[in-house]
Amino acid sequence: MPVKVYERILRLFEAEGINTIFGIPDPNFVHMFHLAEERGWNVVAPHHEESAGFMAEAVSRMTGKAAVCIGTLGPGVANLAGAMMCAKVENSPVIFLGGQRARITEQRVRRGRIQFVKQSGLFEPSVKYTASIEYADQTDEVIREGLRKALTGTPGPVYIEYPAHVIQEELDVPDPEPLPPERYRLVGQTAGPDRIAEAVAAIAAARQPILLAGHGVHTARAGEQVRALADAMACPVIQTSGGTSYIPGLEDRTFPYGFSPSAVDAVVKSDLCLAIGTELGEPVHYGRGRHWLENEAGRTWILVEQDPEAIGVNRPVDVPLVGDLRAIVPQLVAALADSPRTPSPELDGWIRQDAARLAELAGTAPSGMSPVHPARLIVEATKAFPPDGIMVRDGGATTIFGWTYSQAKPHDVMWNQNFGHLGTGLPYAIGASVAEGRRRPVMLITGDSSFQFQIAELETAARLGLPLVCVVGVDYAWGLEVGVYKRTFGQGSRETGVHWSKDTRLDKVAEGFGCHGEYVERDEDIAPAIKRAYSSGKPGVVHVAVDPKANSEEMPSYAEFRTWYAEGMQ
Repeated sequence: MPVKVYERILRLFEAEGINTIFGIPDPNFVHMFHLAEERGWNVVAPHHEESAGFMAEAVSRMTGKAAVCIGTLGPGVANLAGAMMCAKVENSPVIFLGGQRARITEQRVRRGRIQFVKQSGLFEPSVKYTASIEYADQTDEVIREGLRKALTGTPGPVYIEYPAHVIQEELDVPDPEPLPPERYRLVGQTAGPDRIAEAVAAIAAARQPILLAGHGVHTARAGEQVRALADAMACPVIQTSGGTSYIPGLEDRTFPYGFSPSAVDAVVKSDLCLAIGTELGEPVHYGRGRHWLENEAGRTWILVEQDPEAIGVNRPVDVPLVGDLRAIVPQLVAALADSPRTPSPELDGWIRQDAARLAELAGTAPSGMSPVHPARLIVEATKAFPPDGIMVRDGGATTIFGWTYSQAKPHDVMWNQNFGHLGTGLPYAIGASVAEGRRRPVMLITGDSSFQFQIAELETAARLGLPLVCVVGVDYAWGLEVGVYKRTFGQGSRETGVHWSKDTRLDKVAEGFGCHGEYVERDEDIAPAIKRAYSSGKPGVVHVAVDPKANSEEMPSYAEFRTWYAEGMQ
């Protein structure tokens, strides 16, 4: 039966469980948007295509599936470029669709063409796959290959283009129902029983095993399975900087690598590390430097990794388990069922030590200042974080304070850890809320610099009625860069290009976009302002004036953070 190309594209995505699309409507694809809404999709039009890409990435992280965004030819697709790069570095399977003029235009030997540039070659280095639907009957194979590339091995983005005349062509399909994923790509790859047996034997022999949990545990939505594995191993969970979502039931024995003395002690004393959902990159010193140096010779490494080409690249691995962690973890849990472990006698001590650390930080964060000390901002805001909420981070100095002083243990945390792209916070928050059906409260903690990148999306949040509160630490400067000037040239040096008007009022900007606004200058007013914002029934912005000197000079754990850049940043 004949169907339009745009309808077939939607049906192919529906077979993968995708039901959300982001983009700014354009004549090239308004028919697709219209039909998607008719079919019950979430169709979200932000104010910038880069935001659309970030929102789609957030949906992917919250669903464990590929996500879709779209840009019109020329400038619209150009605006997707930053989001493509982020998705590549963050290992997010986002399908970027791009319109293009008819191929006759591309092949002309002429100049001065409107809204035209050859797009695919520009984006090829930033994605795993580029392709074009040149003919209607290519639709299935191109879209499926895009999904296959995005979701196989290390996940990542793809770019699929269609010339303007193709999207509304008709094609004949013998079966209107597309193939399910398992019919055309590898799904749920397990590890071989010999490797599972080898891993189980190593775990059984270990005295001080640890589970190193990374970003992939959250984006695969594998928390429940990983909790069962941690229980079977009776061990602490060490978070990478990208894997900061807490798994329900494991909150007390989950410690952030490098920022918790309990994590450092557990790493140093470990004789086995099972790493899962992590590339073992710079923030964990490749699993072979800094805290890992002690007892390196006596430590066994098990790595669960979807991409076989990643095995042994950053460090030697004793037992590689290649496949989908959502399939391999249940294998390990089942194999460990007959050999229960006794928790390390030091585990309770690490739990008490970490709890005491958090309590001490809450008690010692400087208080009574106006403007507010940024450490106190983090303490008060995270104490007010809703237990069932989604936490989103953005910013430089604000995020560094957050690593140390956060009092919350959210089950869903989102931030742009690997690429470090500022301005992702507000789009991530919107995308995460859309993915969760706009039900769970979302808190974005960010700095004023990063918040202003995509501030127009406050209108999108208001239009969608999202339960979102943005807590913004405002020092009227690029706080992290102010600190760089001071460390480079000394106190009192001229700080070029890092300050702006102190008349800026982000709470008033929020009100102009139809959101709830709060202005705060004192510690004790932070939590009440957050509560009022959630109660308002609108997205809220809490403008918290923070002390600029503390924000640039007193960043906690900064020396630890700098060890991530051990190479090429001297």
